[in-house]
Amino acid sequence: MGVGTRLAGVSEPLILGIESTCDETGVALVRGRELLGDVVATSMDEYARFGGIIPEIASRAHLQSFVPTLDAALTKADVDLSEVDAIAVCAGPGLIGSLTVGISAAKALAASLGKPIYGVNHVIGHLAVDELVDGALPERAIGLIVSGGHSNIVSISDIATNVRELGGTLDDAAGEAFDKVGRLLGLPYPGGPHVDRLSQEGDREAIRFPRGLAAGKDKERHRYDFSFSGLKTAVARYVESLEDDGQEVPKADVCAAFSEAVNDSLTGKAVQACLDEGVDTLVIGGGFSANSRVRSLAAERCEAAGITLRLPPLRYCTDNGAQIAALGSAAVRAGVEPSPMDFAPDSGMPLDTIIAL
Repeated sequence: MGVGTRLAGVSEPLILGIESTCDETGVALVRGRELLGDVVATSMDEYARFGGIIPEIASRAHLQSFVPTLDAALTKADVDLSEVDAIAVCAGPGLIGSLTVGISAAKALAASLGKPIYGVNHVIGHLAVDELVDGALPERAIGLIVSGGHSNIVSISDIATNVRELGGTLDDAAGEAFDKVGRLLGLPYPGGPHVDRLSQEGDREAIRFPRGLAAGKDKERHRYDFSFSGLKTAVARYVESLEDDGQEVPKADVCAAFSEAVNDSLTGKAVQACLDEGVDTLVIGGGFSANSRVRSLAAERCEAAGITLRLPPLRYCTDNGAQIAALGSAAVRAGVEPSPMDFAPDSGMPLDTIIAL
């Protein structure tokens, strides 16, 4: 009997989750589907003057933050490190240096404690974290993952063993496009939240920006795919034309119309995937799922289509240890065998790889 099978028989094993894919150092403890403690340290403020993440700074910040973050999470959960039954750590995708720091720390803990380790897919964790809020996912669901680096639609049969990608972005991810438009409009870094805030003050119908892959042959061939590079270019040309004519750029209207174009594509295709697959539950996760319009438009469309929408609270949208612990806990419950101690970080980990082997 393997370790995974033995742990699955343990009543509510305690899982330590470690997140270090980018600039957040997250540590959490989960027992079953109950979150006991979750602490996140971020180095985001260090990148404002660069306008983007600097991998070397992020890796160094993980090294400095890990032990204090671990100690704080254990204190918050009121448990001792010796009580942990298994360790889950993000194996990818992400920045290779950041991943290496987290994986090295997790392996050191696993070896010293004599506990199994699970290298889990960070992106799938964005969906698994919803189980800590709304309980077990249904037997089948569609997942929409939206973040700075990912815009994907997946079919979920079992969050720990069976996730199949249906489509994804061919260029920019939604969050990435928001940050670039924010920079174009001269908004502070990171641009996404500022574009979202301004969009709520503007007129969504003032400007009609294009929806990529929404017409003709592209509509069928790329049924569940996204493209935002053309949209981003359309915004740039619109702003440049006004500036060349000496006109003031209506930033709020630009943000509102741009946001509508992105979120129309995301939610429309996700709901369509539910209908096509005969699935009545849509789960949305990732940093961009904090966007106000994606949340409201998804709710409207799901209600109209008779689809149950599962959206985690804002605190679980950005990268955190809870999502890693949640996916590790799901793997243990499913009897999945742990990762070998020599597994390596995978910066391009595919979405159908849930546990590193």
